[in-house]
Amino acid sequence: MDDNVVQHESFQRELKNPAINKSDTVSRMRFEHLVQINDPLNPLIDMLSRDQLWRGLMRYIETPAAFVEGLDSGRVTSRDGNTLHRELNFGRRIVRDEVALTPMQQLRIVTEATAETPSGSLTVSIEEHGTDLLFVRFLYETFPQGHPPIAGEYQNAVKDAWRQAGIDVIRRIREYADEGRLDRAH
Repeated sequence: MDDNVVQHESFQRELKNPAINKSDTVSRMRFEHLVQINDPLNPLIDMLSRDQLWRGLMRYIETPAAFVEGLDSGRVTSRDGNTLHRELNFGRRIVRDEVALTPMQQLRIVTEATAETPSGSLTVSIEEHGTDLLFVRFLYETFPQGHPPIAGEYQNAVKDAWRQAGIDVIRRIREYADEGRLDRAH
């Protein structure tokens, strides 16, 4: 694990939502994990401000190819206040999504379902657990609706990939911060 990314396994958990049908609990996946951003007790980790962290998350939304492995290109197709629509190109596969922003707090990405893939969402929230203790919570959900569920033997692999993707986003944000690219002048 990267020294700049501290992940707290105790915060990881799979959630059951009582509001969904019993039949959906088998096919729907929900997974979250928390990545610690600042640790005042660890001098090896540079402190990031909430402002820098938010600017990094906005770069993740606006220039996703710099953050997502396998993504050839991505572009914002429309913007209306705190809502963006994007088109992401993974080779021949195009994914369209909507991003809802709650500035300085949270972003939520909801992908459109296609004939090949179900809809899904990613909610990324900035949390503070005390003075200078910033964390980012990543919450992933799939909504199969007419698509076959992810087979049980693949669910752990999917969760591991989601966990790694969140860690990679934070690692890239830290790189941008180290380069001074998250300062107000940029």
